[in-house]
Amino acid sequence: MAVTGGTHASAGYQIAIRNVVFFILPAWGLNNAAATLVGQNLGAKQPERAEKSVLLTTKYNAIFMSGVMLLFILFARPIIRIFTSVPEDLYYGATSLQIIGAGYIFYGIGMVMIQALNGAGDTRPPTWINFFAFWLFQVPLAYLLVKVFNMGVAGAFIAIPVAETALALAAYYYFSKGKWKEVKV
Repeated sequence: MAVTGGTHASAGYQIAIRNVVFFILPAWGLNNAAATLVGQNLGAKQPERAEKSVLLTTKYNAIFMSGVMLLFILFARPIIRIFTSVPEDLYYGATSLQIIGAGYIFYGIGMVMIQALNGAGDTRPPTWINFFAFWLFQVPLAYLLVKVFNMGVAGAFIAIPVAETALALAAYYYFSKGKWKEVKV
């Protein structure tokens, strides 16, 4: 058995992550809308309207994701119990769903910001933001939390919302600078 929980941690995580992906599907629709709205408004020479569209989409996505976040935090065990009755799987699944779900509002914000930049044709910054957030931040952070700080599987789970929050903040910062409004496609 691995130090990070073995098969029960893996099973619980897999159940949790399938719920995460299922509940994130409506947010993806809003993200695609943001990209489309940015592209259309920039094409119509309306950069301020493009920005307002993104901020409005971000607001709606944050509201939706906040609701899901509360659902995951408050009802993780009953949700995971639908898919397993194995106590260890239930424990790890509920724990990971609560921890990962705690960052859900930031997932929504980051997703919209990244797609808005893509919709503007400013694709290099989202690529670098994702690369840094996931490969150079989340993976090393997970390693540190698990191995150095001996947090076990919870450390691996914690790295996910922390990295997503960093991604959202970086994407929002870049978006707010407004350079995406000047990209020529």
